[in-house]
Amino acid sequence: MTHLNDFKESIAKRELPADLPLHLQALWYDASGNWKTAHELIDQLKDQKSAHVHAYLHRKEGDIWNADYWYHKAGKVRSEVSLDDEWEALVMEYLI
Repeated sequence: MTHLNDFKESIAKRELPADLPLHLQALWYDASGNWKTAHELIDQLKDQKSAHVHAYLHRKEGDIWNADYWYHKAGKVRSEVSLDDEWEALVMEYLI
């Protein structure tokens, strides 16, 4: 899977693609309305991609201090765009 539209279509069909890495699975579950599962998938992971998604999830939750911690771990700064735009940017960045 290499396109945002395909990713979104899998969400609409409620069909998690089998080949997605955990950080993209977390974004899939988040968009499917399951923040808890999304967070559980990446909570213990330490790589930068997972830290970036982790940061987004805490920003979405409203836990800005924790989000900033994970943005720092990911080598990023907190996004100033809408949550929807950040979600799309994350999917596009890591789907490739």
